[in-house]
Amino acid sequence: CKILRCNSEYVAATLHLRGPGRMAAYCDALRSYSHCTRKTARTCRGDLAYHSAVHGIEDLMIQNNCSKEGPTSPPRPRPPAPNHQGLESLDICNYEKSFLYKHGQPPSYQHCAAFGDPHIRTFHDDFHTCRVEGSWPLLDNDYLFVQATSSPVAKGSNATVTSKLTIIFKNMKECIDQKVYQAEIDNLPAAFEDGSVNGGERPGGSSLAIRERSPGRHVEIHAEYIGTTIAVRQAGRQLSFSIRAAEEVARAFTEEQDLQLCVGGCPRSQRISRSECCRGRVAAETARALCKEMLPVEDIYFQSCVFDVVTSGDANFTMAAHGALEDARVFLPNAEKLHIFQ
Repeated sequence: CKILRCNSEYVAATLHLRGPGRMAAYCDALRSYSHCTRKTARTCRGDLAYHSAVHGIEDLMIQNNCSKEGPTSPPRPRPPAPNHQGLESLDICNYEKSFLYKHGQPPSYQHCAAFGDPHIRTFHDDFHTCRVEGSWPLLDNDYLFVQATSSPVAKGSNATVTSKLTIIFKNMKECIDQKVYQAEIDNLPAAFEDGSVNGGERPGGSSLAIRERSPGRHVEIHAEYIGTTIAVRQAGRQLSFSIRAAEEVARAFTEEQDLQLCVGGCPRSQRISRSECCRGRVAAETARALCKEMLPVEDIYFQSCVFDVVTSGDANFTMAAHGALEDARVFLPNAEKLHIFQ
């Protein structure tokens, strides 16, 4: 797929446009860009950068009143190899910058979280409390696969907690080798399974990186090449997962990949009503007092905290809800959506 060459030629053609003939030259450059993408259509069909470019060109042509037919930019001399490589890796392996350049605005982001019992906050701000014992996919798209494994919070309990997380960053040949991250209770590594802390030896390898925020308690994985950040935490005897993903990445899946808790929430048969919480190991009033200390706003995070403390008898669950709320505060593009009230 030669979409990078098209991107580079368009950048070179528009970089120094000045003066009264600027708009005409800009339209010429857009037509050249469009022509170049058409030539790569067959080999680039599954490439995110290709689809971004095609939509971006259409938008820019409409915004600038450029006709589809007309003269094109003269071919530019090829830049020297090292600079060319630098431009390519910057363009393709920094999703936010390349999106901003192509569309003239930053990308839209979505947030999903799984914490506590587990409770799922979907990309669409739906909220479910789930039974989901065993392994279930949180995400399954063209770029990421995330699976959560749950086990009962206590013997004989209906409630379950996430005891293991597997995150696969799928191979993206311009940027990263495929990387697998696995966390289990009491084992939250600050490295991928192969011992590395980035995306490998490729030019864009540093666009995937792990950072340990609190040893054994909080790890963040930054995937700049797909505009995505993931937080994995342990609070008490449970793991939690939060993600901020570019909308285009979150939506990159087929009909066969339809079971994703971050997209559709829990299947109906796996949902637990939070009213069931009042038959538990700790009195509801005690749980409310513990949760109120960490979560002063009585939103869905507070209600989830009460449910978890009552059901499990473990006060550490206040930290799980608090951590999920803190991640949402950082990850949510729209702060007004931070609190959900049901």
